[in-house]
Amino acid sequence: MKLWLLRHAQTDADPGVCFGSTDISVPPEATHALARQVAPLIPADVVVSCSPLQRCADLALAIEAIRPELAASADTRLSEMDFGAWEGREWAAISRAEFDGWIGNFADAHPGGTGESTRQFMRRVGDAFDEWQLSERDGFWITHAGVMRATQLLARGMRVAMRADHWPQAPIDFGECLMVEL
Repeated sequence: MKLWLLRHAQTDADPGVCFGSTDISVPPEATHALARQVAPLIPADVVVSCSPLQRCADLALAIEAIRPELAASADTRLSEMDFGAWEGREWAAISRAEFDGWIGNFADAHPGGTGESTRQFMRRVGDAFDEWQLSERDGFWITHAGVMRATQLLARGMRVAMRADHWPQAPIDFGECLMVEL
């Protein structure tokens, strides 16, 4: 079985801003350009799901406008990680102590004080991943870089990243598509 993971197009957020679960928009022309690029490449028999955040939901609708058979269902489990009080702040403005507190207890600390722990995030994404596996169908998720990284770990059998150095470090560009195969 194959699961394709597509990251949304570049958002309107300023570079360097933490915007995990914040519902940031994407310029419509960027969404439509990405949809035109990827829609012809998506296999016809996949189950398409998307994050309900507008940067993914709008892309799903743009793909569906090109290929109506690829209508996506929104799945909150595919939303980006919630960074609590860090949402909307520049990463550089987050104190070293706050950041080190999260990294030092990577699985269970809550970023931004009230955010989602990595364990909670991976459990949420893992629930969607497990459901996809049980479907025994190829899937296509329109989602976020964090979900894509979590899915890479899940595909390798890692249910939680206990340490920050377990988390995939390779950059995932806006509009990038990855595939995991089981």
